[in-house]
Amino acid sequence: QVQLVESGGGLVQAGGSLRLSCAASERPSSNYNMGWFRQAPGKVREFVAAIGSTSSASLADSVKGRFTISSDNAKNTVYLQMNNLKPEDTAVYYCAVDTHGAFRSRVPTIQAAYSYWGQGTQVTVSS
Repeated sequence: QVQLVESGGGLVQAGGSLRLSCAASERPSSNYNMGWFRQAPGKVREFVAAIGSTSSASLADSVKGRFTISSDNAKNTVYLQMNNLKPEDTAVYYCAVDTHGAFRSRVPTIQAAYSYWGQGTQVTVSS
C-alpha cells in the first residue's frame, strides 16, 4: 500500500550535517504520524524522532539540540535535519508511518505503533 522512500544519507565527518527526507507515495490517512528510527550494526533499532499531521513532535534525548524534525503535509514528506553529527550517530535510518494519529494524543515512540517502513538510508559519520 503506502510506499516510503528515504534519501539524503551519506558519509560525513564529525561535526558535519546531513538532511534526510522520507516521501510517502500517497497520503497514509487523514491523520497520521511519521517517525525516524535508526539501527547500528549489532544494536537494536531505536527511536530518533517523530511528528504528526496534528500531533506534537518528539525527539530522543540523544539527539535533542542537534536534530530537527519537520514535515510538509502537502507532499506527504518528513525531514530530519541532523547537525553536529557524531560517530555514534552512524546507523541505517528508517522512516515509518503510523496511520492512527487521530486516536493518539501524542506521537508514538515504539516500533509497534508504526505500520509502514521504508528500506532505510545509511548515515556514516567519521571521526
